[in-house]
Amino acid sequence: MTEPAPTYADRPLRVGVQLQPQHADYADLRRAVDAAEQAGVDVIFTWDHFFPLFGDADGRNFECYAMLAAWAEQTERVELSALVTCNSYRNPDLLADMVRTIDHISDGRVILGIGAGWFERDYTAYGYEFGTAGRRIAALGEALPRIKDRFAALNPPPVRAIPLLVGGGGERKTLRLVAEHADIWHGFGDVEELRHKNAVLDRWCAEVGRDPAAIERSTATDESPDAVGDALTGLGERLITLSTDGDAGFDLGLTRDWVAYRDAFNAR
Repeated sequence: MTEPAPTYADRPLRVGVQLQPQHADYADLRRAVDAAEQAGVDVIFTWDHFFPLFGDADGRNFECYAMLAAWAEQTERVELSALVTCNSYRNPDLLADMVRTIDHISDGRVILGIGAGWFERDYTAYGYEFGTAGRRIAALGEALPRIKDRFAALNPPPVRAIPLLVGGGGERKTLRLVAEHADIWHGFGDVEELRHKNAVLDRWCAEVGRDPAAIERSTATDESPDAVGDALTGLGERLITLSTDGDAGFDLGLTRDWVAYRDAFNAR
């Protein structure tokens, strides 16, 4: 009897936490990174913004990639990433070199999370052209092959094949880029929206000749696993990320609940 082909739902469940670097001193972030690794998360994310997104818009905030390099030295086990890098802020070849360097600092624990960008204040304050959503997505499409080519050309090369996480949900353009390039797709929305977007991504995989099982499905939630765990995992979502920031005191209570759920789920 022929065994059924594996699907993305055959992957183990993983838990991430996004430590949003706003409204905190760096010492608070350092303690939060230690606590998150000790809590058992699989991935620690930050974000790639130059200003806070919530609360005091001019409050404290820290830059993404300098911080990821520091976290690579600080941690021992967790994977590290931005959720997600704004493609517009760095030359793609330079970004690849930065990520490769952090990959070496961490001994092979970096994920390149990337998206087209959306926060207009970042662009205008730092002198980047905001343009249109369509142009930003087109620029992401141009950047992804360049990043892969630069990874292949660097000496020394990355420690491992650096996983590429693409965030976004546009059905005509972004999900096609996911099908062509991503190892992980980070989607947004409730259960029904994610169900629909997963089906769209599966269709794009068929269109471009990619096995849908090759792409890990990822999303974020602010709800408990008792409320949405079975629904999300039933869709095949296998990387669930929680968020916390300085205003919340980097509270990891909900994250710990998801780690416990992960352990029970993976033991089934």
